[in-house]
Amino acid sequence: MTEDEFDAFYAATFPRLTGQLAAFTGDREEAQDVVQEAFVRAWDRRGDFLADEAPEAWIRTVAMRLAVSRWRRARRWLELVRRTPPPESVPGPDPDHTALVAALRQLPTAQRRVIVLHHLCDLSVERIASETGAPVGTVKARLFRGRAALAKHLAVDEPDTPVAPAAPVTPVAPVAPVRKESGRV
Repeated sequence: MTEDEFDAFYAATFPRLTGQLAAFTGDREEAQDVVQEAFVRAWDRRGDFLADEAPEAWIRTVAMRLAVSRWRRARRWLELVRRTPPPESVPGPDPDHTALVAALRQLPTAQRRVIVLHHLCDLSVERIASETGAPVGTVKARLFRGRAALAKHLAVDEPDTPVAPAAPVTPVAPVAPVRKESGRV
């Protein structure tokens, strides 16, 4: 079958086959998918197709087998999901992690990159320089500026802790000076 003959065959049979497979699957979109896949497979074999050998039956058979395979795959997946217990609840990230990520997002990309590579990936300054293509001095400057910016973003305002009041001071009566006139006190 030539390309022109195949195009004419496609135009004439696609709507009919889609209708037949929609009745078989109960889903028009699924029918279109499997018929289209069958035509793709037929396109690869169009040289072997002969117009008098019922190519429409071949495409219908392939499309039906594809639909059945999809049903089986979906059924196996559903069985697997039903057998798998629901996952235990996973706690969310702690507030410190969330604050760090938010602070990192506020940094310029170059600073964020060197901060992550140095502090989270444990890379040396020299290694970061070779990976980023930036001079060592630039990496050090970005680390310095990034740390300073992170410190500002992560600074926690310490609440004013009340200072315990000092013990009350009892007034002391003034002591009279001692005179040494007679040697007596």
